[in-house]
Parts: sequence; structure tokens; C-alpha cells
Amino acid sequence: MTVRLEGVGKRYGRGGPWVLRGVELALRPGSLVRIEGANGSGKSTLLKLLAGIERAGRGTVEVPASRAYVPERFPPALPFDARDYLCHLGRIRGLSAGEARRRADHWLERFGITGYAGTPIGRLSKGTCQKVAVAQAMLAEAELLLLDEAWTGLDQNARGELDSAVAERAAAGGLVVFVDHDPTRLAGLTTEGHRVDGGTLHPIPLPRVDEDGPRTAVVVEAETLPEWLPGRPERKPLADGATRLDVPAAHSDALLRRLLANHPPVHIRSVQQEAS
Repeated sequence: MTVRLEGVGKRYGRGGPWVLRGVELALRPGSLVRIEGANGSGKSTLLKLLAGIERAGRGTVEVPASRAYVPERFPPALPFDARDYLCHLGRIRGLSAGEARRRADHWLERFGITGYAGTPIGRLSKGTCQKVAVAQAMLAEAELLLLDEAWTGLDQNARGELDSAVAERAAAGGLVVFVDHDPTRLAGLTTEGHRVDGGTLHPIPLPRVDEDGPRTAVVVEAETLPEWLPGRPERKPLADGATRLDVPAAHSDALLRRLLANHPPVHIRSVQQEAS
């Protein structure tokens, strides 16, 4: 379903200032939407309204029942170990015990924390807690996925995995709304952007890439490559088994970061700037 906000306003406390006011927004399934704004502008409040954690003081909010949310701060004081927590949330979402366990183990492995599956959440490091927070949202396979600075605190490999997981969710028809401080996050994939300023939303142009401009050729050796890569590079198999990735130069840095974070590892043989 399409997410709709019509005339939405939100303030905290009776008579307090309006954090958001007159917000209008319509988002389609399959979209990947970036939300920007200064600290305290209302970005997190907007995501909480979409997640159903906060209620609007004015206007209407129409969202699917199937939602998953990664908060800016994950509460570590929970009476579960990592796997039991993920299984518990899977059961709450209607999964069978076996399916909840399968998805929990999948995401624990994907984020490299299988070794912490039996560790109480309160004893996990901040970075590992963040991986659990991301895993609980991803295993839901929700129609609406909301990420509030979800990449913060993750190591390079986990950031790359989250990039890919978000791309996969959108490709599968999910709607993803995210906040992140890195302006190049998910470059080449984000479908629209909005800035929160003065309590209202303002559309922002996405970085445009000149497809006829400079390009970068990256030759790699790998057993497998992720289905999604920044800039959607053209893939050309080479006779010796390597693969050449041709991408607009504006996306080359994001592409290289993703390749370096891949698991299993990708060997980058060469990087060459091509003439336009």
C-alpha cells in the first residue's frame, strides 16, 4: 500500500512547539527514500510516526500494518540473548518457531555475529547490539522498513551488508525510509529525498549522474558478487575469469567501499578512469 501523510502535525506536551506541522507525503512500495535535516529538526519524530511509536497531533497517517523499525538508540537492557531475542520477535510477528529460528540464524550469520548468538544482549558491545537491532528489523521482511541512523556503530563489513539488504528489500517491493549522515549512502539506488526544515518536508534533488560522462572501470576477482552494487555497474566477464565493472565515476567510491566490505572477499585487481 502507499504510505500517506496528510496535514500531519506533532508536538510533545500540551502547548509545546510543533516539531512537525502540515506534513504531506505519499510514498509507493518499492521506493527507497532518504530523509535529511539538521539535528533536532524532526527526522526521528517523522520515522516514529511512520512506525506507529508516536501518534500525530493533527492530520492522518496511513501506513501498512507490516512495519519494522531500527531506532537511533537500541535499548540493550533486555532479558534475552541475541538469538532468543530475534526468535521472540519473529514469533510476535507470526512466524513459526522453526521459521523464526531460521531467519534469526540467517541474519546473525550475515552480520557476522553468530558467535554471540547465546550472549545476553546486556553484555554485547555497542556495535554488536546495533547489528542485533538491524537483524530484528530485517528478519521481519516488512512492507515498510524504517532506519534511523542504522549504519552508525556498524563496522565496514556490516555497513556493506546493510546496504545490500536494504537494496534487496526495496527490490522485493518493500518501502524503505532511512536517515543517515553519509550523503553518499545508497548512491545510485535512492528514489527520492526529503529535507525536514521548519517542521515541514521539502523535496530535495538526488545527485544526478551523467551517464555519458567520465566512467571508472574496476576489474575484480571473486567467487560471487552481490546482486546489487552502487551505481548499478555494467558487468563484463573477462576471459581469465575476472569481471570488469563499468560504473559512472561519481559512484566509483561507493562501489569500491562495497566491494572491500564484501564477504566472501573481492580481490580488486585494477581501477582505471575511462575517458568520457
